Amino acid sequence: MASNIPSYMYSLFASLIIGSILVCTVTVETGTIRNNANQQQIENIQHYVAAQALTLLSQTTIEDQNTTQFLDIPSTIGNQRFWIRLANDSESAWVETGFYINITSTGSISEMPVKVVAQGSFLSGSGRPVLTCHYTNQIATLTLTQE
Repeated sequence: MASNIPSYMYSLFASLIIGSILVCTVTVETGTIRNNANQQQIENIQHYVAAQALTLLSQTTIEDQNTTQFLDIPSTIGNQRFWIRLANDSESAWVETGFYINITSTGSISEMPVKVVAQGSFLSGSGRPVLTCHYTNQIATLTLTQE
């Protein structure tokens, strides 16, 4: 009878190890799925802001005209704050987004196929984003601010 006790202990120990491995695997997979969902949502917001900017540009065509639009976006994504920034160079303009409160370039952008001056940033959780377009001297300026 004494020889059966070690085999039960080994079986219990092996079950404990296998259970721990399964719990860790499920935890890692759940985190991966959550991160992918958050990344998809921030990319959707990025595309939404670019589309709204193009819509605003198409509505602003008269000299010295200002057009303003409040953007409808969530305050957080998966309990994380995020940022949006408009930028441009001599060729094009784009929308950048990222998580946390540090506004640093992430490489994830949505280009707008127009030549426009684009500026401003928005940090979630501190007001509503406001997109303004001003047209003067045949130059359109897009500005992203917080209300």
